Amino acid sequence: MKTSHKILAAALAAAAPVALPVTASAQTVPGIAVANPDAIVVNSAAYKLAEQQRPTTYKAQIDAAEQRRVQIQAQLDPLLQKYQTDSQAASPNQASLQQQAQQIQRIQQSGEAELNRLLQPVAISRAYVLEQISDKLPAAMDAAQKRRKITLVLNPAAVVSADQAYNLNQDVLTELNRMLPQAQLVPPADWKPAAQRQAEAQQAAAAQQGNAAAPGGR
Repeated sequence: MKTSHKILAAALAAAAPVALPVTASAQTVPGIAVANPDAIVVNSAAYKLAEQQRPTTYKAQIDAAEQRRVQIQAQLDPLLQKYQTDSQAASPNQASLQQQAQQIQRIQQSGEAELNRLLQPVAISRAYVLEQISDKLPAAMDAAQKRRKITLVLNPAAVVSADQAYNLNQDVLTELNRMLPQAQLVPPADWKPAAQRQAEAQQAAAAQQGNAAAPGGR
């Protein structure tokens, strides 16, 4: 069974620096550059150091999740084997197969949820590190632009082909590493990711508006 963590998936997807398609042009247009913010963040010194430290800091949670994963898989294996055997029968009992499939699905879903709960501190740590780095990225981008005298920065997704001279990734990465060589790995006890904080703030604002609009509200 594999656990899914959206934050980790997004990070790994951008883990390798994006090389720009290189053309043979000998001239470049001044003031224009291309940069991939996601690749810059996950290639930063702070991110890489946190990725190295996290397995040690959160070893108890990771080990507990792995132990539970093995137990869940041991529970699933005979059920999966029986389902496969029964489905290959000359006249398979479709009702029985459906019940078996539903049982397997329930165990898989509950197991996935359990593993995600066990690994939540790990995911929160990664989100905390990513947010610290992302908060510094605009300043690093601005510093790199000023140093290279760049007035327009494009995302590689919007570029079909460009000379490598337009690549601003390393310049931004250098500034980012200077500003934040190391991030805090363990978040405060009450810390929540930005998306969750924003959602809660919106809910609180909506509730306040609803109370004000209610009869007798001020």
